[in-house]
Amino acid sequence: MFKWKKKRPAQKETERKIIINNNDLNKEFGYADNFIKTSKYNVITFLPKNLFEQFQRLANFYFLILLILQLIPQISSLTPVTTIVPLVAVLLLTALKDAIDDIQRHRNDNLVNGRISSVLRDGVFKKERWDKVVVGDIIHMQSDQFVAADLLLLSSSEPHGLCYIETAELDGETNLKSRQALPVTAKLMDNKALEALKAEIICEPPNNNLSRFEGTVKIEGDVSPLSNQQVLLRGCVLRNTVWCYGVVLFAGKDTKLMQNSGKTKLKRTSIDRLLNYVIIGIVIFLLSMCAVCTIACGIWESQIGIKFTVIQPWDSFVYKVVGRDARASAIAVIAVLVFFSYAIVLNTVVPISLYVSVEIIRFAHSFWINWDREMVYKDIPAKARTTTLNEELGQIEYIFSDKTGTLTQNIMTFNKCSIMGKKYGDVTDEAGEITEPQENTPLADFSDNPEADPKFRFYDKTLLKDIKSGDEGCDRLFRLLSLCHTVMPDEKGGRLVYQAQSPDEGALVDAARNFGYVFLYRNPTHISVKIKDRVWEYELLDILDFNNIRKRMSVIVRHENKITLYCKGADNIIIERLANTPENEQLKVVTNDHLQAFASEGLRTLCLAWREVPQSEYDSWKKRYKEATIALEHREDKVDAVAEEIEKDLQLIGATAIEDKLQDGVPDAIASLAQADIKIWVLTGDKLETAINIGFSCKLLTDDMREVFIVDAEDAAGVRDQLEKAKARLTNPESPALSPDMEMNPRLTKSGLAFPVNGDAVVENGQLPNGGGGGNGESEACALVIQGKSLVHALTPVIELLFLEIACMCKAVICCRVTPLQKALVVQLVKKHKSAITLAIGDGANDVSMIKVAHIGVGISGQEGMQAVLASDFSIGQFCFLKRLLLVHGRWSYYRIAKFLRYFFYKNFAFTLCHLWYAFFCGFTAQTVYDPWFISFYNLFYTSLPILALGIFDQDVNAKNSLEYPKLYTPGIRNLLFNKRKFFRSMTHGVATSLILFFIAYGAFHYSVDDLQGTQAFGTALATILIITVTVQVALDTAYWTVFNFVTIIGSVAFYFALTLFMYSSIFSSSYLGSERKVYSSPAFWFTLVLTVVILMVPVVAERFFLIDTRPTLSDRVRLRQKNESKLKRSQTQLAAFSRPSVTPSARRRKNRRSMRSSYAFSHEKGFGDLITTGTNMPGGKESGSVRLWSKRARQQRNQQNDSYLPDMFPVEESPEKEMQEVRIVGGGDVVDGPVASSRVPVQVTSL
Repeated sequence: MFKWKKKRPAQKETERKIIINNNDLNKEFGYADNFIKTSKYNVITFLPKNLFEQFQRLANFYFLILLILQLIPQISSLTPVTTIVPLVAVLLLTALKDAIDDIQRHRNDNLVNGRISSVLRDGVFKKERWDKVVVGDIIHMQSDQFVAADLLLLSSSEPHGLCYIETAELDGETNLKSRQALPVTAKLMDNKALEALKAEIICEPPNNNLSRFEGTVKIEGDVSPLSNQQVLLRGCVLRNTVWCYGVVLFAGKDTKLMQNSGKTKLKRTSIDRLLNYVIIGIVIFLLSMCAVCTIACGIWESQIGIKFTVIQPWDSFVYKVVGRDARASAIAVIAVLVFFSYAIVLNTVVPISLYVSVEIIRFAHSFWINWDREMVYKDIPAKARTTTLNEELGQIEYIFSDKTGTLTQNIMTFNKCSIMGKKYGDVTDEAGEITEPQENTPLADFSDNPEADPKFRFYDKTLLKDIKSGDEGCDRLFRLLSLCHTVMPDEKGGRLVYQAQSPDEGALVDAARNFGYVFLYRNPTHISVKIKDRVWEYELLDILDFNNIRKRMSVIVRHENKITLYCKGADNIIIERLANTPENEQLKVVTNDHLQAFASEGLRTLCLAWREVPQSEYDSWKKRYKEATIALEHREDKVDAVAEEIEKDLQLIGATAIEDKLQDGVPDAIASLAQADIKIWVLTGDKLETAINIGFSCKLLTDDMREVFIVDAEDAAGVRDQLEKAKARLTNPESPALSPDMEMNPRLTKSGLAFPVNGDAVVENGQLPNGGGGGNGESEACALVIQGKSLVHALTPVIELLFLEIACMCKAVICCRVTPLQKALVVQLVKKHKSAITLAIGDGANDVSMIKVAHIGVGISGQEGMQAVLASDFSIGQFCFLKRLLLVHGRWSYYRIAKFLRYFFYKNFAFTLCHLWYAFFCGFTAQTVYDPWFISFYNLFYTSLPILALGIFDQDVNAKNSLEYPKLYTPGIRNLLFNKRKFFRSMTHGVATSLILFFIAYGAFHYSVDDLQGTQAFGTALATILIITVTVQVALDTAYWTVFNFVTIIGSVAFYFALTLFMYSSIFSSSYLGSERKVYSSPAFWFTLVLTVVILMVPVVAERFFLIDTRPTLSDRVRLRQKNESKLKRSQTQLAAFSRPSVTPSARRRKNRRSMRSSYAFSHEKGFGDLITTGTNMPGGKESGSVRLWSKRARQQRNQQNDSYLPDMFPVEESPEKEMQEVRIVGGGDVVDGPVASSRVPVQVTSL
């Protein structure tokens, strides 16, 4: 008997039931396997699916219909081969390209699906591919391995079933998170126990909520609740845990990672979408011409043609349809047939080779990106993973960027500190002024400390000197840093390494180690620190851990019968708890000045304090603290309240300043992109204050901004109220503030406070309305920062338009604490309501969803895996390369494609419309004016290569100037180089060219048209003049000449003459035999050729001379500067004032700015304090006192490069007619209008 496999229910899954160690039963539920698929085709579906996609292009569908018409002999005057060959060629080339792209996707899928996991099979763990893992399997994982699927943690090598994971692929955060198995499963330690496990899991269905999991597990009749604390999600990495066991809950597409990834959609560029409308317009124009010819044919046949039926009767098909006596009906039939005949004759007005030419150009553009050595990082080149979206890179208006790993390296470095009123860390020059450290700046010498990190960089030698001299303040500060933390130590490669809950805390402990205060190990009751070759043992009494309300952490330790409390946290929190003594008051003033200086440099600050605690006070407090920790209700609030009692009367030590290392070149890239009128939104999973500090560091937020609005309400009414208040402040700066007290630093409350700066209203992208207010637009800019919990309500249909309106009125937008799905929803919101091209960039799996939703997705090959790269359209090694990708490659691609399209439509209208003019002289019989072979070869051979060379190699300015003048990018954002108006301009140019070309040639050859041979001679002459004319036009359009341009332009003309002489020779029985000799031997032809070319080209050249001389664009000016750079050296000083100079290694004064302070405490997660003090993270528990070392992967540090943000160099003209003209001629002695050259400069006239 056959056993039919139970199908997965069609209705939506409401709950999931899993039987551990019973795969046969689990299979009956039809749960998804662990196979991941991002490819579009397979061997069976490729042909039908690809053809369906290709015929969605109107041009391809149009030519399919045309081919069917050409198979009807009664209406076709051309052989079907003329359509079949190019159509098949287009379909094959496109299919080949799509197949290559999909093969790469299959390879990437195989890399992921081919990863190996250890799966329990028949009582033995066997190696299995990821795609063979199914729901209900038990998996064995080891440290540093990726989690293959969503797992329920059963047990681990650590006490009490603890394990630690890194979730960078999910939320972008590299700090560790703990997970703990249920006590009932934590004892499962071997294969036999796992195989004997019989349990039933009932849990929620697949969903995209990363922070919540609900379910139960039933083992031997006992039901235990399950939460997110027992779940390991696919994409996480197991850290600091030797091994663990887990059972698969969700696999493949059902995992939360894939649920947040979104669907892969077919992306089309805006030019592709515009071309569809253009093709529709051309078809309508074609049908209109056919209708005109049909009416004219009916009139001509009824008046003139009917008289010749005696000697030349109508086609027998006509008589069969209407009979020989119904002449009126016969004329109507002939007219209808002529309609279809002219649809075939004039079909070249819709170019079949257009799309394949565009694909070839895009394919070449992708190689320019792949081969660009300026975008190679650590041997990782930039890569165009798709070849269909290149020109869209030149039209980006909104960039949505992740933060961690995208803008930053996620590496914190100890930069400066203030100790007992003395500031350390500044680098000064010979004049005593503070400067930026350079590569040749000498470092402090840590060579006498064997535990020092050789990568640690600190320049102020006085701090190390004071420590060695035994300065009491320095000693106390670094003792605090080595004791007050929850860091775990480990040893790797013979070196001590730390694993911290946050990079901030790790940087502080690492700094203490480098200065000689080495944290060695800990257990639940003791901490060991090595100071100056002596090991100090401290008894750990309590850890008062950090949380978002306390914004501080403290440790209470005992040494030599003295109890000491060390505390670190936000400056305002610590200062409120200082003892009211003269020493503290004086120290507060000095330390506050230092904090302001640190914050103005974008550093993350916190304050440090201490106090001695009398034994009697501690004993009394400890009793109350224990009572609070075991309270059944409001336990956290009670614990915090008791902690307040002992964290008082503190003595201030000083402050520390940490730098969150940006990737190289990020500030310069963001400043340049902002100059190009590109709006940048940061979407991050980090906390609000961390995101704001990074915003200041990377110049996304600046001191010139009038206000930074914070939206952090937790309900819809509160979010709407905050947005309404922000809108009122934007449109009317005199309106009431979002809060009664406007402080320089916003407090993180539900009030939505903002930074106050003098200024006026801001309306669009942070710019002043016309005539409103004073000052420049940059100084009046505003920014919006919104929390993820508020974004939930802001993205609802009721509020989303208000949110979008406010966001678009601000210069910068930062969304923090957002989920991967929220990132995608924000991008989708802008796509839906703004006619703008969007780009999303990220480096982790948490960015995949927005990368797929955006018009362009860019993945960074970073430390968070390859998920973002695999889902992206383009990949780069660093964020700074995005500047070159857009401003150089993107702008060039758009510029070339736009110029290609303008010329392509021009030459095709000039070619096709000659048939229409000829119709008036051939009785509207659908006779072609050209040889049929010329019609087939015109787009295929004669005119294809010059325009392809132009589309592949042309450039108006070089890469250096494209980067130096970001405003050159703005025509792409405004869609100025190819739009409906540009198309109609090209169409009009082509129509006028065909009209002039035809009637000049007709007038010249009027007396040779009477005989049959004269008709062929006229067609040959007309074709030759057309080829020369359009070739001269493409030569005029070429702005950047290469050997390929010369060869293709000259070679195309030579090839035309050679092939014409060969095709019309006696070798072939052509009706045009000998016509070429008659035409080319006639002086009248050559005179007509020169006359026609001159008449057609002089207006083009004159117009360009006029525009370049009277209304030069930025492109014209920069191109002129580029061509005559040697003659403009005297004006370079004036030019530098308008351009953004790049950062040089010479020393410069440090520029200060206002920043959020004490963001360390805000960005820090709740630590391992509870686990440490309870001993649950120690191998032998609290009583054993044994030591467990913990590891942290060493991270490479790179220096940050900060660039200045200067105003735009040129205004961009509003008129599309002014943009990007091709003529580059200025007469000698003319004054170049604009800031490029304000004095008279003799300029050599260059050729077109």
